[in-house]
Formats: sequence, structure tokens, C-alpha cells
Amino acid sequence: MTTETMVLNILEDITGAENLAAELNTDLFDEGILDSLASVQLLVELENQCGVAVPISEFDRSEWGTPQQIIDQVTQLQN
Repeated sequence: MTTETMVLNILEDITGAENLAAELNTDLFDEGILDSLASVQLLVELENQCGVAVPISEFDRSEWGTPQQIIDQVTQLQN
């Protein structure tokens, strides 16, 4: 499974949103899809499923706001 697929699956499981792959540049916070509680769940699942640890203090919405940004951040952390 690719990083993109894993991240999209995690996002869809946490948020209940469907077809995020078609909307990779949608701002998840502005659209009300992701909130602070879901952000914490996202970070926990990214660590569990993708092996990347992101302290909540380093989670910046401007860098983690869209599905594509999240995929890019996870990919960077995996390398």
C-alpha cells in the first residue's frame, strides 16, 4: 500500500469524508472536515500505521491542512 493510500484511508476513517483522493487540495480545517480532536487521532494513526511520529507541538495547520500536504509531510518523515 502506498503512503498516499494509507494517509487517505486514515483520513477517511477518522473524518467520515469520502473520496478525498479527488480533493487533495481541499483545506480540511476550513471545510470543517478536520478539527483539533481529529488532528490528534490523525497523528496517532499516522504513527501506528505509517511509522512516523509528529509531536502535537510541531503540528502546524498551515503545513498539514490538505490531504496532499499531509501525504507530503508523511513521505518526508518516512525518508
